[in-house]
Amino acid sequence: MTTPVTSSAYRAYVLFILVVVYTFNFIDRQIVGILAIPIKEELGLSDIQLSLMGGLAFALFYTFLGIPIAALADRKSRTWIMTIALSVWSAMTALCGLAQNFLQLFLARLGVGVGEAGGVAPAYSLISDYFPPNQRARALSVYSFGIPIGSALGIILGGILTDIIGWRSAFIIVGVLGLLLAPIFRLTMREPKRGQYDPPSAKVEPAPFREVVDLLLQKRSFWLLSIGAASSSMMGYGLIFWLPSFFVRSFGEALPEFMSFIPSFLLPAEPTQLSYAAYFYGTILFVGGLIGIWAGGFLADKFGQRSKAAYALIPAWAFVATIPFFLIGVLTNELLFVFLSFIVIQALVLAWLGPVLSAFQHLVPPNMRATASAIFLFINNLIGIGLGNLAIGVISDSLSATMGDESLRYAILCGVVFYILAALFLFMTASRLEQDWEK
Repeated sequence: MTTPVTSSAYRAYVLFILVVVYTFNFIDRQIVGILAIPIKEELGLSDIQLSLMGGLAFALFYTFLGIPIAALADRKSRTWIMTIALSVWSAMTALCGLAQNFLQLFLARLGVGVGEAGGVAPAYSLISDYFPPNQRARALSVYSFGIPIGSALGIILGGILTDIIGWRSAFIIVGVLGLLLAPIFRLTMREPKRGQYDPPSAKVEPAPFREVVDLLLQKRSFWLLSIGAASSSMMGYGLIFWLPSFFVRSFGEALPEFMSFIPSFLLPAEPTQLSYAAYFYGTILFVGGLIGIWAGGFLADKFGQRSKAAYALIPAWAFVATIPFFLIGVLTNELLFVFLSFIVIQALVLAWLGPVLSAFQHLVPPNMRATASAIFLFINNLIGIGLGNLAIGVISDSLSATMGDESLRYAILCGVVFYILAALFLFMTASRLEQDWEK
């Protein structure tokens, strides 16, 4: 049963509960970044094995199952699909804590990807049916707050819980919390009427998958946006996975003094470099991420009304602006400069979410939004998650013989080329958006 146009108060609640679910999505997805340090030590894994476990294991089923699940979401209850997805990925996260070797951990991470395959595309579709077109970029930006909040909490909780009770218990605790959230989401989240804020002529009846693909093949901007976002995600996911290890390896001894302002009650009784690295990077993710995501959505809603090209140009220029800050942040040995540079970087590299996600919702009619979003996510995540972690891990292992612990620093530095590629693809998109926009 669907619900018609609803009050602003309930729409605010809808956005809140979706952000909470997306936060758990990223806690479970990114907690492995900070836990990679004790996992590597206990299980004796290489950087390449860590990359496969943290990236490809998750990406395989996450990307391939996303499209059929989204096609189902264009036909059936999106709230039920998200409830089941949340339950599955939370249960598999808990199982990660029981893994005894690389293969078991790899398979458990596959299971996390299976669950999360049904968590995002249906949410994009729900938001598009709860908010009118002139508010969608901001609404999708607020929804995307789950990325920095969840990533920051995953890093901080993972680091603190590992120091207190071990990495296995950290996995189990966050997984159980997600399982407790699932029934709350299902009981309070209503299924909206499809296309309720779109023109009366907009199609709302489910479209065959082939029809969705045929339409998208006519819209060059869809593919340019997808490849541009995927290029940035290679570095984005790579950074979230590898920066905690980089901070510990290159700045471990300086972190306790730099983060000495943290109240003792927020730290374990005997905090290690891991706990300080968790707060250090968690702060970067939270502050930089929220600023960048909100700014991107606000600017897109403001300037997108005048020119559809703004949905591509705003993130393109943001990626270009990261380059000097990236060079400073990676090459300097001053921890203060590292901290400030990466806050700016985090803001700039996440500014694309509101504009690009909103543009995707306007390139197809309402009855195709979940499927089109899943095709985008397939491209973005298979390349971004599947290859980003792995590329940095391979480069780091190849440099370790000569660079030692500093090999990760230079492996990360090589990745700046992906932001340049992302900017180029988005600049190419700008001139096509007006033509491809769904009238």
